[in-house]
Amino acid sequence: MTTPETTTNGAARNGMVSIPGQPGPKDVEPVRGTEDEVEPVREAGRGAARTPDAMTRGEGACAGERGDEAAAATDRARDSAGGAHAAGSAVVAGAGPVGRPGERATLRLRGDEPEEPPRYAPEWLRLREAADADARAQDLLEPLRIRLADLPERTGGLAVHDLGCGTGSMGRWLAPRLDGPQHWVLHDRDPYLLHFAAVASPRSAADGSGVTVETRRGDVARLTPDALAGAALVTASALLDVLTREQVDTLADACAGAGCPALLTLSVVGRVELTPADPLDAEIAEAFNAHQRRAGLLGPDAVTVAREAFGERGAAVRVQPSPWRLGPQQMALTEQWLRGWVGAAVEQRPELRDGAERYLRDRLAACAAGELRVVVHHSDLLAVPRPTDGAS
Repeated sequence: MTTPETTTNGAARNGMVSIPGQPGPKDVEPVRGTEDEVEPVREAGRGAARTPDAMTRGEGACAGERGDEAAAATDRARDSAGGAHAAGSAVVAGAGPVGRPGERATLRLRGDEPEEPPRYAPEWLRLREAADADARAQDLLEPLRIRLADLPERTGGLAVHDLGCGTGSMGRWLAPRLDGPQHWVLHDRDPYLLHFAAVASPRSAADGSGVTVETRRGDVARLTPDALAGAALVTASALLDVLTREQVDTLADACAGAGCPALLTLSVVGRVELTPADPLDAEIAEAFNAHQRRAGLLGPDAVTVAREAFGERGAAVRVQPSPWRLGPQQMALTEQWLRGWVGAAVEQRPELRDGAERYLRDRLAACAAGELRVVVHHSDLLAVPRPTDGAS
């Protein structure tokens, strides 16, 4: 298909943006780092943490003794991004990750990828954070708390590994909902996002206990039980649907080998409801779902595959719905989601382009007028291993 001409702020002049899978690819100068790089612990409660929004603007206090260093690194990363933009890159607020031409925008997990990882723009992750927090299944927290309460006390508190952490939104949501001291290990391939996650991490648990954080730059696809040694919990958000069946098996093997539960939230299930309805809704949704399944990715099949994988390894698995419910108060998120949703559908089926241009134009107008309601269905999964002799 012909890629629409795009202005420097990412808005296509013909009303559409070619967006593979998630809103707005962006190209920036990579932040240098090495695989499996480990950042030192950031101790909670030693200064105010800055949010990703504040860091994007260069505002806010630094967090802890490492706050100045992490903030400076973030500023350098932001300056690099700004330099790339000045050089002519199309940077879209609310952007998704860097992608190769024609590639689905996703966290890249394969071992044969280039050394430098893709980058999710903090603006996009910040934009979706409130909707993610509202959507996550609260019903899974009680069985998780019961499981964690049965664990023996550990020096340093509960060790929680957050896979593909992005800017750390999962930790900001979950840590204040769990009791007891916690140590979060944040995993991501992007050092830029790890800096955001570290300085904006939560400082205290539900009962006021301290929360500490370390970051690990590495490949989730290479996760092993040894990497999770001592883990009380594995978490991830919006991750399962961008994995292959083999990678889900690897994840399930690692959790089973470490004997720890996994809380995996916000996996798409392939259903979207838009009000008012449009005759093209179903066709766009079908094309988008096909796009998500490209190159062996699981897309809408991820929860079913993960449920089977964890169950085959002896875990008790619960699944609960966690839909985004978008209305006038989520207008900015809805707009970016629409562009990504329609753009991916057109990339998958170029023959939809003419109708999709009209469709996107009408949908964006309805969104701007406060008349559009969207439900994007997801599921959350909790897998709890059955206790074995000698295991916690």
